[in-house]
Amino acid sequence: MKLFEHDLGERYFAGFSTRQGGVSEGDFESLNLGILTDDEPDRVVQNRRILGAAVGADPETATMAWQVHGARVFEADGRGVVTPGKDFEQGDGLWTEEPGRALGLLTADCFPVALARQNGTPRLVVLHVGWRGLVEGILENGVAAVDGPSAAAIGPGIGPCCYEVGEEVAEPFRSRFGDDVIHGRNLDLAEAIERGLRAAGVESVERSGHCTSCEPELFFSHRRDRGRTGRQGVIAYIR
Repeated sequence: MKLFEHDLGERYFAGFSTRQGGVSEGDFESLNLGILTDDEPDRVVQNRRILGAAVGADPETATMAWQVHGARVFEADGRGVVTPGKDFEQGDGLWTEEPGRALGLLTADCFPVALARQNGTPRLVVLHVGWRGLVEGILENGVAAVDGPSAAAIGPGIGPCCYEVGEEVAEPFRSRFGDDVIHGRNLDLAEAIERGLRAAGVESVERSGHCTSCEPELFFSHRRDRGRTGRQGVIAYIR
């Protein structure tokens, strides 16, 4: 299994999965974590168990969200991630202070972000960040949920090499993050995310530097694969 782990402090584990190491086949080969794809649900459940075992996280007490490309961040409830059809609460960010309660969110071009409090009681936040959520304030909500000095890691997502957008998307990004986050018709979403995190007060920001669209052997990509694809994501917990 290929996994990108980031150091947010000794009290935390934060990793970003790839498509490698699971049991799914065809368009969803192999570690597809997305239950709402056209993959076989039993395979997705097995993939979630495989990932949990690989990183030392219990999938029975982990939490996900029903992602809606918005800005809501809420406290995780530990309901487990291995029951197909489970009705998760809607939102695109989770936080917890509960040791061992893994948080997971899924991506297929949007960016997964992990935030960890650096002083006092450990608190962890994970975010699913696309252009809509970024404009609506998910980074600010995520930093507020940390409620203290924080470090951040930005996982793999679609790069400026591949992310062409229309002017209705480009204009608000120029206005908020600077003209140079637009490269011709393409958006550098990772750069905008880092600038947004730093503007919200996060001093330490790491990036994976990988483009999901450019690396089909490592990542699922909604845009590259025209919607028929799997999901990777972020998994993180307080040790």
